[in-house]
Amino acid sequence: MILCITHSRDFYNIDIFFEYLASRNIPYFRLNSDRLNHLQKISVNENSFELTDELGNTIHSAAVKAVWHRKAWKISSPEELDQHYEKIFLGEYGSLRYNLMTVLEDVPWINPYENEKKVDGNKMYQLKVAQRNNLTVPKTIFSNDEEKITSFFYEYCQGKAIAKLHGVTAKTMTGENMISTTVIEEDSLEHLSDIAYCPMIFQPYIDKEYELRIVYVDGDFFTGKINNSENPDWRVAHADHFWSAYELPDTIKENLTSMMNEMGLYIGAIDMIKGRDGEYHFLEVNPQGEWGMLQKELGFPIAEKIADNLIKRINFHE
Repeated sequence: MILCITHSRDFYNIDIFFEYLASRNIPYFRLNSDRLNHLQKISVNENSFELTDELGNTIHSAAVKAVWHRKAWKISSPEELDQHYEKIFLGEYGSLRYNLMTVLEDVPWINPYENEKKVDGNKMYQLKVAQRNNLTVPKTIFSNDEEKITSFFYEYCQGKAIAKLHGVTAKTMTGENMISTTVIEEDSLEHLSDIAYCPMIFQPYIDKEYELRIVYVDGDFFTGKINNSENPDWRVAHADHFWSAYELPDTIKENLTSMMNEMGLYIGAIDMIKGRDGEYHFLEVNPQGEWGMLQKELGFPIAEKIADNLIKRINFHE
């Protein structure tokens, strides 16, 4: 059985994944991470767990042969819960979820949980590893210091920078409920006085030909190009922007593969910019990034490739 950890509002990508597994007669179980709470019955010991979900479906850890860590959302708390108890509720269910995951650490994962958590939670680590693997990365500062940011702007940004949060409110394809990248120009620097309350990442603005969303699956590449040169973030671009299939140069593929291997990731959604300077600029890798738009619009078999990778590794593991 393949366990898929996702959330209650996930669809399309995961539906294709399950349909493909069903066509191969491989059993699966959907675990909604946001419902891993009072709605489910969960018991964990040092070697195993048993869980009955909100629909009455039961799974035992012994049946799990591989895990796709598709999406992890914040655990939902009941509306009737006393607000003073909510922190304890979320803390203990979060600990229970983590303990449940570690029971399965010896079976194949996409992605291994600890590797994914380190990469997703540290953009500076991503840039360091990318640079170490011969990828071009922008000068970057993550800071709450108005003076340091201003000095960075004048030293590296040639009059135009971008500012973004380390994380976003929601990682969506459409940009809904998401704080996007902001353009900073010289007259914007006077508004940095509140930066102490919200540290941000600052980088020089890259004059771009186009943006690339690259889905890496264990050495295979599925790359979409979006015709967005004027907007700082394709996720909030207008509807007249569209995706087209793109072939990366072999050297970029080799460097990205080397980077992903060092990070210990089997899958990731990588954002790059093809600059007007001719360079491919690495921005970030999101281990749980969206790719449904590439499968839907370009016909890339990404869900099937993820399933095939897990099936192959199950057979090797056994």
